[in-house]
Amino acid sequence: MKNNILTVMKKEFTRFFTDKRMVLTTIFLPGIMIYLLYTFMGSGLSGQLEQSEDFKPAVYVENLPESVKTVVSQGGLMELKEVSNEKDEKDVKEKISDGDENYNLLAVFPENFDAQIAAYDSKSGEEAPNVELYYNSTETDSSTAYNLMTSVLDQIESAMANKFDINAGNGEYDLASEEDMTAQMFSMMIPMLMIMFLFSGCMAVAPESIAGEKERGTIATLLVTPMKRSHLALGKILSLSVIAILSGCSSFLGTMLSLPSLMGGAGDINANVYGVKDYVMLFFIIISTVMVIVSVIAIVSAFAKSVKEATGWVTPIMLISMLIGITSMIDSLCKTEPVWYLIPLYNSVQSMNGVFSLNMNVTNIIVTVIANFCYAGIGVFVLTKMFNSEKVMFSK
Repeated sequence: MKNNILTVMKKEFTRFFTDKRMVLTTIFLPGIMIYLLYTFMGSGLSGQLEQSEDFKPAVYVENLPESVKTVVSQGGLMELKEVSNEKDEKDVKEKISDGDENYNLLAVFPENFDAQIAAYDSKSGEEAPNVELYYNSTETDSSTAYNLMTSVLDQIESAMANKFDINAGNGEYDLASEEDMTAQMFSMMIPMLMIMFLFSGCMAVAPESIAGEKERGTIATLLVTPMKRSHLALGKILSLSVIAILSGCSSFLGTMLSLPSLMGGAGDINANVYGVKDYVMLFFIIISTVMVIVSVIAIVSAFAKSVKEATGWVTPIMLISMLIGITSMIDSLCKTEPVWYLIPLYNSVQSMNGVFSLNMNVTNIIVTVIANFCYAGIGVFVLTKMFNSEKVMFSK
């Protein structure tokens, strides 16, 4: 069994690596093109996800003035909670910095705020009373709370002839850390891109390996040998997986190298926030994902009569995988229950999202990897049955 599988893998590697143009276009060119494209894009990706209409951010307020309380109560857009001392204020800041969903914003007003702004004369040259708003720009709920409170204060300020300022001091009001900024950007972009890269790598080699051999008639030579069809199927999938991983890694490397330029205006991006454990988990996710993708494309290619037909059938599957990749950018579609991680491709996207967001759930990753290897095993079984079918393999 081992020798048969190695023979098939050696044949596939020889076919691929002796074709210089295929090596260039499949392994090196994707990474180079992505690096050049993203480097010249420059300004990066930004944007916030819309909140549901019934969302009410939790806003903690120190020295809550009656004027603000009245406006917020009328609008009913925020849930105000009072903070009474510096210790509570510090705790709230830590919760906001950590991304706790129950702590969205801290608003610190000067004591006797309403009296101060009533007595303030903008022509006096003195500093206006300053309202400090502490938030986390990497958390959608926190950013929404900040925008809502700023809007409320703008209404009050416009009615009082600019008698106070917002965040006019030298403090750090955005409590998002460098790790938060990196995790947010990577978790939104990289899972979707990785699925695209891996699928593209698989599409570049799998249809040619199976549908191409059917089209040229060389598959018949392999099928008449004493080799077991299961060994042939496994050898094909393993060798194609290795080549696809090399192609995906090239694209991934190009993306990572271009991120400093791509995110030039989006904050501090530093991949050093990820440790060895994160990369090990990512490695197993990628390996298992590629085997699932190769299995699917191999089965489709075995049905097809030509490389062109196989590519046409695989393209809609690739579009579906891209849509699944987008789920990493939408909070409501990011599930944490292990049962969701039995869904192929979706489980890989969400597992990558967990790694890059620094919220890795080891149980879900284990479920993902085991499920993907099981699906790949099923793929080998189905492909073996197809290799045993003359109607499928020799159809014209």
